[in-house]
Amino acid sequence: MDDAKKSKNARSAFQTLLNALDGMDWKYDQDDEKLRVDFSVQGDDLPMDFTVMIDDDRQLVRLISFLPFKFPKETRVEGAIATSQINYKLADGSFDYDLTDGEVSFRQTSSFRASLISPKMLQLMVNCAACTVDDYNDRLFMLSKGVLSLDDFIRALTE
Repeated sequence: MDDAKKSKNARSAFQTLLNALDGMDWKYDQDDEKLRVDFSVQGDDLPMDFTVMIDDDRQLVRLISFLPFKFPKETRVEGAIATSQINYKLADGSFDYDLTDGEVSFRQTSSFRASLISPKMLQLMVNCAACTVDDYNDRLFMLSKGVLSLDDFIRALTE
């Protein structure tokens, strides 16, 4: 696919993303040049920040949410095990974990190559990501602080 066609598809996908967020009455900051939106959602416990980018080269919608804490050195191995256990259960998206600094993020992608995407699909993507982050961010935070043991964390995942 030539660059002009990719760019046109990406701009269309970006407009669809804006329509999807408007349809949800969500407030966001948009960067038309970078085809990017940033927004925050208050979960049941911790606030969640999201960035959604339209990747014109790879024809992808890319969503990322950085959790608002890092695992300290003394609990980083537990964090790696916990994120691996969560990812094993997830049907869509995944948590990324940086063992070097303890940073945790959630990412999700969807392709629009040779296809059309609808606002409804993007709403489902954003809602799925928000629910997934909200389901696990508090438990990961408690694990990072040593309030929750790894055994209890894993036991809760299997219940």
